[in-house]
Amino acid sequence: MIMLPCRLGAPRPGWSRAADVVVIGSGIAGLTAVLHLRRELPAARVLLVTKAHLDAGSTRWAQGGIAAALAAEDSPADHLADTLVAGVGLCDEDAARVLVDEGPARVRELAELGARFDRAADGSFALTREGGHLRNRIIHAGGDATGLEVERALIAAVRADPAIEVIENALVLDLLLDVDGRAAGATLHVLGEGSQDGVGAVTAPSVVLATGGMGQIFASTTNPGVSTGDGVALALRAGAVVADLEFVQFHPTALWLPPASSAGVAAQLDGQQPLVSEAMRGEGAVLVDAAGERVMTGAHPLADLAPRDVVAKQMSRVMAARGVDHLFLDARGLGAETIERRFPSITARCRSVGVDPVTTPIPVAPAAHYASGGVRTDLWGRTTVPGLYACGEVACTGVHGANRLASNSLLEGLVFAARIAAHIAGDTGATRRRDAVPAAPVVGRGSGLTDPAERAELIRAMTDGAGVLRSAHSLRATAKVLAGLGDLRVSGATVTAGPPAWEMTNLRTVATALVAAAATRTETRGSHWREDFAERDDAHWLGRVLTRLGPEGELVLDTEPIRPTIVQAAS
Repeated sequence: MIMLPCRLGAPRPGWSRAADVVVIGSGIAGLTAVLHLRRELPAARVLLVTKAHLDAGSTRWAQGGIAAALAAEDSPADHLADTLVAGVGLCDEDAARVLVDEGPARVRELAELGARFDRAADGSFALTREGGHLRNRIIHAGGDATGLEVERALIAAVRADPAIEVIENALVLDLLLDVDGRAAGATLHVLGEGSQDGVGAVTAPSVVLATGGMGQIFASTTNPGVSTGDGVALALRAGAVVADLEFVQFHPTALWLPPASSAGVAAQLDGQQPLVSEAMRGEGAVLVDAAGERVMTGAHPLADLAPRDVVAKQMSRVMAARGVDHLFLDARGLGAETIERRFPSITARCRSVGVDPVTTPIPVAPAAHYASGGVRTDLWGRTTVPGLYACGEVACTGVHGANRLASNSLLEGLVFAARIAAHIAGDTGATRRRDAVPAAPVVGRGSGLTDPAERAELIRAMTDGAGVLRSAHSLRATAKVLAGLGDLRVSGATVTAGPPAWEMTNLRTVATALVAAAATRTETRGSHWREDFAERDDAHWLGRVLTRLGPEGELVLDTEPIRPTIVQAAS
């Protein structure tokens, strides 16, 4: 039986802070939640906690844009249809409908807040298309710097509100629970905050997780170094249900850097590979091998604009067959003017490592990019633990199903963060509980830590056995490695409580849960590819794999059928 710690080994809190709502994470989801909470509850004490600096999350790296039905020839129904197709039968249709119906208003709201999106000559939003979309509906900023501009606007709004308290450089540890099993705050470890230095406790009757993804469990990822699965691990330890962890989307085109190069070494040190946006293929760039032969021709009707899982799998097959570790994205046909105007950030990044996309194909390889699964929520962002909410990449709202449609992620953060704020504001029970948070909340059961010296071994095992291509054999081997990493009797290590050990324990927790879910789903669907079960199996697997921790830390898996979705093709 697989056993995981029910809480992190850590010193007792040496300081405390009380709030009405604590939001953990400062990407698009967390920042939007805070701003909407201030609008809905102007008298509330709202505390924003972030692991590093406000701008250090994944949002700033989003190049492609935000998908929303903003064009006259588009509609939420068309956007819904494309989303359901990409999700390969596993989208929660009600959640996806909320996403596409409320999305346009949230995007316009963001523009009114000050986000400077690119505009057409007539002043309307300049819209483009990405893989899986049958309409031009991707709004972008600065060509390929959408996330950076969105983040700038949201952070400016947060900093302009003196009533919002922000704690930076704070690693969240565990959820605090009251005697009734409700969320009552969280423990944190703060660096460099004077009297708040070290482990402390923030008490609040409502906790919003917006901690982002878990890409750092793989060797190659577009996620920043802070994306170590902290929110999913915390939720599991608190008893929450997580869903669909097996569906990790690998972006086909991360900039490949030779490991021996100075740029490659730097990328390995911070654990993040530069992204070459899918929008480049949307404009006409094509994937080729070293000989210049097209890679996607005949692999899918949409060729280079096929859904990301299709492209990543085809690339992985070609790379394995030819014994190479990368392919190329040829954008030369777009012309210098289009490349430099539309993709200034990508162009600058490529040139900084000696690749000029105007004259040279860009070396690329698949990298872990987005987790479609996460902490299971309902349409209002509620998890299975009362008082605990989740939004953004840490959550599984069900909108993505087995494969996220390009540029739906930023939209999801906007839409469901706003819904969480509305629900908290309308929860009269939460209002009554604000002054009833216990002084010494229950913190959980047995604790444990994993040796951070074995992080490289975890990453290697996950990349080799649970990456783009998986099988029963590879998943068993990976699970065995992960189990061994958690057994200090074998390693003989003495683990000191602190950020490296806490992050490593979170990585092992989410990796173990992901591998178990991937082994359970004996089919290929969306971004989950099983070499030994190569076909989609609606008869047995039209549903979710649910994961939770039992009373003693045992990993418990279950399945839940879902209602089949009916896709109406765009007219």
